[in-house]
Amino acid sequence: MFKNTIYFRILIGVISVFILGAAIWSITVFYNRIKADERDKMLILTEAIKAINDDVITSNDDIQIPPSVSNALTSYRDLSLSIQSTNLNNPAIIVDVDGTISNSVNIPDKISTDSIQLYEYLNDIKDDNEPIEIDLQGSSQTLYYGNSELLTNIKYYPIILFITILLFISLLVFFYATSKESEKNKLWAGMAKETAHQIGTPLSSLVGWLEILRAEGKVDNDYIVEIEKDIDRLQTITERFSKVGSNIKLEKTDVVQITQNTYDYLKNRSSSLIKFTVDLPEEPTFVMLNRPLFSWTIENLVKNAIDAMKGKGDLKVEMVRSGNWVRILVKDNGKGIPLSNFKTVFKPGYSTKTRGWGLGLSLAKRIIEDYHDGKIKVLFSELEVGTTFEIKLKKI
Repeated sequence: MFKNTIYFRILIGVISVFILGAAIWSITVFYNRIKADERDKMLILTEAIKAINDDVITSNDDIQIPPSVSNALTSYRDLSLSIQSTNLNNPAIIVDVDGTISNSVNIPDKISTDSIQLYEYLNDIKDDNEPIEIDLQGSSQTLYYGNSELLTNIKYYPIILFITILLFISLLVFFYATSKESEKNKLWAGMAKETAHQIGTPLSSLVGWLEILRAEGKVDNDYIVEIEKDIDRLQTITERFSKVGSNIKLEKTDVVQITQNTYDYLKNRSSSLIKFTVDLPEEPTFVMLNRPLFSWTIENLVKNAIDAMKGKGDLKVEMVRSGNWVRILVKDNGKGIPLSNFKTVFKPGYSTKTRGWGLGLSLAKRIIEDYHDGKIKVLFSELEVGTTFEIKLKKI
């Protein structure tokens, strides 16, 4: 129905805005209706007050009133008193012409018993509603009233509704982003496995041809040894790619030895313009590792450092034991990374190079954090000074 996801998102956005607008409009109408009803109650209260104060006939003993009329007036007076004493929902204060408070309704006891707090409360509710004038015989009073608790709560409903919808939309966006990230991870894993499969077929053929060359004895043995090294290298790469997205088996491994081996391999195959140094402990340090994937991580960091130095500079691999952790540091004096990109560099597709897919650091993060339950981060970096990557693994 919605082949174009952009139009689908726009439609969802429009519907969300419409629902929010309709809800706010409904609450506003409801709020105004309750506010009008409360004012009507206040007007009835003022009429009751006027009726009691204007009750001159029943208070004059010189006027003879038939019993039926007297009973009606008595009932009217009782009704007025009942209306006045009714426990209204709104706080109200009656003020005389000179500004003196003559009466109050629904005011908390701690405020009504303190004249200073009562006048402060009066100033607070003056802006809530338009005051009502009470015309009495020979004088007048003013009724100030505030909003009821129900009306006060309703006033905040649009804000609560807006926040709720905003959180809901944020949850949808997070779910969408997470699903896209999961889909992307599956894509990378599928591509890695397919790459391993594609390499595997010609690699098996190369092993067979190498055995034929060795059997014929027509090729210098040194050449065969070097070809074997490259074939072993291709087999290692194939094994690495085949493990992406699979259940990884970890084994108790001396991290010092495997780091040294990886360092030696990279040093022998890198430019002579790169000055390699290594600082590793002499004693073995054991952690739970998958050898091919950990070695791949070190390679990715070293190659990333070489690229940052543009093939010329100082590169150091250092290992420090700290408490229950082993810290492997890869330092270079390359172009550096801006602070804002310290986390971005580990995202798939991020790359400052014209070639490559930007997967090296992303794979390194996944290998260390997802498979080895470790940590990897940019420990330090300054533009035109250099960068230090840190790997942390738990010791056994």
